[in-house]
Amino acid sequence: MTRYAPRRTVLAAALAVAAGAATPLPAHAASRSGTPDPDDSTADHPAAASLVDYRGWTSVGDWLAGSGHGTRIDPAARPGVQIAVPIGTIDYRDPHTKKTSTWEYATWTSPVHKPKVPATEIIASWNAHTPAGTWIAIELRGMYSDKTRTPWYVMGRWAAGDQDIRRTSVDDQTDDKSTVYTDTLSVDSPASGLRIASYELRLTLYRKPGTDLSPTVWRVGAMGSDIPDRFTVPASKPGIARGRELAVPRYSQEIHKGQYPEYDNGGEAWCSPTSSQMIIESWGRRPTPEDLAWVNPAYTDPQVCHAARYTFDYQYEGCGNWPFNAAYAATYHDLQGVVTRLNSLTDVEKLIHVGIPVITSQSFIASELDGAGYGTAGHLMTVIGFTQSGDIIANDPNSPTNVAVRHVYNRRQWENIWLRTKRKDASGAVKSGTGGVCYLYFPAKPTPTQRRVLSELGICP
Repeated sequence: MTRYAPRRTVLAAALAVAAGAATPLPAHAASRSGTPDPDDSTADHPAAASLVDYRGWTSVGDWLAGSGHGTRIDPAARPGVQIAVPIGTIDYRDPHTKKTSTWEYATWTSPVHKPKVPATEIIASWNAHTPAGTWIAIELRGMYSDKTRTPWYVMGRWAAGDQDIRRTSVDDQTDDKSTVYTDTLSVDSPASGLRIASYELRLTLYRKPGTDLSPTVWRVGAMGSDIPDRFTVPASKPGIARGRELAVPRYSQEIHKGQYPEYDNGGEAWCSPTSSQMIIESWGRRPTPEDLAWVNPAYTDPQVCHAARYTFDYQYEGCGNWPFNAAYAATYHDLQGVVTRLNSLTDVEKLIHVGIPVITSQSFIASELDGAGYGTAGHLMTVIGFTQSGDIIANDPNSPTNVAVRHVYNRRQWENIWLRTKRKDASGAVKSGTGGVCYLYFPAKPTPTQRRVLSELGICP
């Protein structure tokens, strides 16, 4: 039986988007032409560092380099952007509650960033504190390689809580050259040669009028990539993390079946928040009893229910929005969360070696991953270590009990299903793969060795 993050559309083919943008745009179908024959060896492409570029803004210098209107920089130990003097008000009608409220706002816009490789896909992610009465919006505008621009695409309207607005992605955003699929901006026809050559991010910070409240944004960034169509990837060799296993709690999504069906039909689809909660707690953070007071006391591991509620995307109707999970992780004290892509298991080994577990997204049929016992159109699990021979030790939330969550998976099988962008489903139809997408959660102040590895991967300066 398939376990999945519902409606996942990264590198999707022929998926029509639903209505819902603030400014209505025509529905559009994304397609990737020039798909290679899956049995043709020319479909194989080597992974290379130049295929991925992450750029984040986190420091006082980063915030000063941008353009603020009505914002100030909080120069605390964790610098961030806040509202100083609002520049105006808007009336926002929440599409999910149907309630219209007035908000004051201020904006910050990043410098234009030119990725080291022009991108076919961009995924934004952010870390912020949004006290009750505040929220934020994250937008992205790109410059194409043909010198035309995208519109300002909404990459998320977000609050840590759900009392003021419903956090949401925005569907029906396209300019007939690119389209936003939930959390991913994709060039519609990469085979045409069109790429996004540069981009800028815009934050809009909102608060209730007449108050001194403010959100604080500590990190905003985006990962651009140009991963070629590939059914297989080169095998990496076991490296420095052989025999290393991190201490990470084990939580099963399956024991939450039927709980809180309003959040993506209950635990069967909670692979992403369950994985997120495991890693958050591996760093010694967890919800307080007050945070969990809303959960039925009869439920085991109420923190998993909590994670599902507070990662839920009301437009996507699921808990698998990648940046919403990273933003949820960063609501815990001095944690950062980033969405990026990695190039091989060698990168994962570097992270495990310095104590940073990795949440990965992959899709496969049951015969492609020995020991899994299921197939999936999209599933999140957590790499927590490697055996002496280099095989994967993963906390797989699609397990019947917490005790059964720890799995050892074949290195070669696992690496291929994670890094490929094309695959065949059980009926032989060609489907998409995630191309090495992962979440990284790590301390606001990494150790020197952690910072060195994160810097090598482009996450920290």
